[in-house]
Amino acid sequence: MKHFNFLNEEQSKEIFFKQPEFIDRDSSREVIARALGATLYMPATKRKIAEDIIKKKHVGLTSMVLCLEDAIGDREIEKAENALLENLKKIKTAIENGEVEYQDVPFIFVRVRNSEQILRLFNKCGSLLKLLTGFCFSKFSCKNGKKYFDELKKINQKLKKTLYGMPILETEDIIYIELRRETLYKINEILQENNDLVLNIRIGATDFSSLFGIRRSCDTTVYDIHVIRDCITDIINFFCRVDRDYVLSGPVWEYFSSGDRILKPKLRVTPFAQKYGKTGLLIRTKLLNQYIDGLINEVLLDRANGLIGKTVIHPSHILPVNSLYAVSHEEYIDAISILDNNNGEIGVFKSSYSNKMNEVKPHKNWAEKILQRAKIYGVYNKNQDFTSLIK
Repeated sequence: MKHFNFLNEEQSKEIFFKQPEFIDRDSSREVIARALGATLYMPATKRKIAEDIIKKKHVGLTSMVLCLEDAIGDREIEKAENALLENLKKIKTAIENGEVEYQDVPFIFVRVRNSEQILRLFNKCGSLLKLLTGFCFSKFSCKNGKKYFDELKKINQKLKKTLYGMPILETEDIIYIELRRETLYKINEILQENNDLVLNIRIGATDFSSLFGIRRSCDTTVYDIHVIRDCITDIINFFCRVDRDYVLSGPVWEYFSSGDRILKPKLRVTPFAQKYGKTGLLIRTKLLNQYIDGLINEVLLDRANGLIGKTVIHPSHILPVNSLYAVSHEEYIDAISILDNNNGEIGVFKSSYSNKMNEVKPHKNWAEKILQRAKIYGVYNKNQDFTSLIK
């Protein structure tokens, strides 16, 4: 699979200076971790999950989470596990019958309630779990983290396949300030011991907010909720250092329909009107009605803080999120120039866009991350941007 594979060859050449590269479902952990993009979250009980995958209903979908935890009721656990089993059976049959290619199946994760459920799912689903890429570990903390990875190792050994873990940080011992740093330190020790199985780390901002009786509106980002922002800051400090190099994903955006606004929309008219005229204005209005401007704003803040990938709850979010991870031509040229000059002969030079100074040593790590994104999501041509993909 590859990002934006719904484009034909002509469209792709018009939009991209450098094409997104193909991603194998058996690619390296480092590639998959950055390639998840907009991860569509849904209850495992949702109807026609397998059918939608087989028919490629959701344009641009590359990763999804089937939830067995908060998205289903406590009395639905067995029903949800059985639904997961049936959907995996249907996908396997469709692959065998040639209805869908194995490599076209999205990266599928299952969000489990606890470590014990992992083994129970193996006993129920057996080798069908090979269709998964991994599990999301809900309410992950220093108290249960080792158990999660121990159970994952057991089923990996039985399956003879590596399934990954995605810890979700969302418990009170992480958000409460007096417990946070010691807890994050202990969590980091667990993750370091199981580094080869950690795909990426996810932030449960909804659960964090619940502990304070807070819910952000469509006019605010998670970074506007200061108690959550401060916690995310510490999580970034622990896990996004270059020497640790975990991939940290952005919290879920939960709005998908129009309603009353208090603040003015943040989505500028100019990028749409200049490129597409009246049609562009209609596109912008549609995005505003779906609260996509708030989502775009939050993804830009995620990106500025070093996060990549985002949990989403509606298919309309997939393309806007993924389009914002494609690299601009300016970013790409700057990154290439910085790495090309990393030979000790020069320390600083003017950007070829003549709008900034590039310092080789301080910007080297940034440049390397830009090139990682460029391989997966592509590089826009000079006159192209995210609006080219969501029009």
